[in-house]
Amino acid sequence: MEDDSKLSYFFLGLGLGVAVGVLFAPKAGAETRDLIRNKAGEGVDYVKRRGEELRDSATDTFDRGKETLRRHKDNLSAAVEAGKQAYRESLNNPTRE
Repeated sequence: MEDDSKLSYFFLGLGLGVAVGVLFAPKAGAETRDLIRNKAGEGVDYVKRRGEELRDSATDTFDRGKETLRRHKDNLSAAVEAGKQAYRESLNNPTRE
């Protein structure tokens, strides 16, 4: 019995809330739908723009990473070559102490 009264109070409150919402709605239904449609369109445009910005940023970061990796690879190759050359020279010109 107590659950029935809670449920009826819930539906009474729901009905009153809908009635108050309709009475105090700032715009007509068609205007509200247009507003929602326009805001949704603005949201889509924002997401597209932001996605493009993030893609461009990621591409730039990736390109910088590739360039940094290439430079480190070149430096490492040069160091290995210098080490090999120094080893060869030490074999050809042994110095005794």
